[in-house]
Amino acid sequence: MELHQLRCFITVAEELHFGHAAQRLNMLPSALGRHVRLLEEDLGTRLLSRSTRNVALTSAGSRLLTEARELVAQADALSARFRLAQREQAQTLRIGAIDSAAVGLLPTLLAAFRERYPQVAVQISEEKTLRLLPKLKSGRLDMVLIRPPERPEPGCEMQMLLREEIVVALPASHPLADREELTMDALRDMPMIVPERRSRPHSYDLTMDLFAHAGMPVRVSQVADEKQTIVNLVAAGLGLAIVPRWTSRIAVAGVTYLPLREGRDPALRGLPLAAAWLSDCRDPLRDAMLALLTGMGNRGEF
Repeated sequence: MELHQLRCFITVAEELHFGHAAQRLNMLPSALGRHVRLLEEDLGTRLLSRSTRNVALTSAGSRLLTEARELVAQADALSARFRLAQREQAQTLRIGAIDSAAVGLLPTLLAAFRERYPQVAVQISEEKTLRLLPKLKSGRLDMVLIRPPERPEPGCEMQMLLREEIVVALPASHPLADREELTMDALRDMPMIVPERRSRPHSYDLTMDLFAHAGMPVRVSQVADEKQTIVNLVAAGLGLAIVPRWTSRIAVAGVTYLPLREGRDPALRGLPLAAAWLSDCRDPLRDAMLALLTGMGNRGEF
């Protein structure tokens, strides 16, 4: 029995859907199913009842779920304590950030932090939210700047920072490029480049919700994963894209960014950005960074 197998089982037990659980873990459903089967074989009992339509916990699965959560939480806490002890000796702060936060927020934040704590080395890991959270929970990162997950993350505290303004990336030669701003009606029937929902659910859902709220279908011309790729596809004339404002700092020739007046629905006003950290882990350096981040937000510096 391996910890990874327990994590797979816990996620399936929470979702009761192999496809949704695989998305959370950034795995293929077939690989996820294999890990659960190996756990069942090791324990000599069925943990999940599967049919073509439903997944349900067996009585043995229900008993295991509580203990598995406790065991995984203890393992994560143990790992975090040892990693913290090592890090305190080295005076290093490890921060994870999604790409737009790394481009738009971290430079100003780190410059201010270095003025106050010049002796502290800061390591940066740039990943997607679904990869940063497991690193945080296992103690490999001290703080992350992420899109907040749909459900509260056990063992983590989270602080909303802002909602990133959204803009439309379009080719500089596009007929709309000479406008000062765009409305959703201007995007009617325009080919749109959207991110993979599995890796960027907030960005994907925002595009879809904006069109749905405007009562228009989305004409998806291309799906891509990375923002750099999306911007390059825009430059190639394959479509337009709704992206966070900080994406405009990606310098690609032939691309124009225009503000989008998306309406007054609060749910459609940009993309949320939050800071997250382990709730039961003492860390003076992390707390100093959080205090600096909070102060900058209160002063409107980002």
